[in-house]
Amino acid sequence: MAVRSGAEANDGLIRAFVGDWERRDTDAILAYFTEDAVYHCMPLTPVVGKPELAVWVRGFEGTPPARLEINHQVASAEVVMNERTDHITLNGRAVVLPICAVFELDGGRIKAWREYLDLVPARAAFENT
Repeated sequence: MAVRSGAEANDGLIRAFVGDWERRDTDAILAYFTEDAVYHCMPLTPVVGKPELAVWVRGFEGTPPARLEINHQVASAEVVMNERTDHITLNGRAVVLPICAVFELDGGRIKAWREYLDLVPARAAFENT
């Protein structure tokens, strides 16, 4: 069996992470993060540290499973970048979000996760309700 390089391992790690998000597996999702990890959806305030990440991730537990389609992904020994199309349900409405994400990794865990997206489709799910 061949040993996977850092880039290959990181590619697989982020693909598994995305799969756990699709299933809304909170405990599995949280295990990917370093204690001081940061999630920053660029239009919003960053979520800093594993305790805050835990609160944020648990906020999705009542959200139906999603389909997070990785369109393109590139990986190195320290960074993974992907372009995704997230098919999610918000406020009972189907939402499609094109997203570009950057993951900085440290020791097989996510230390920084930044997402670049347009929040208009997500916000539209909450209008006229």
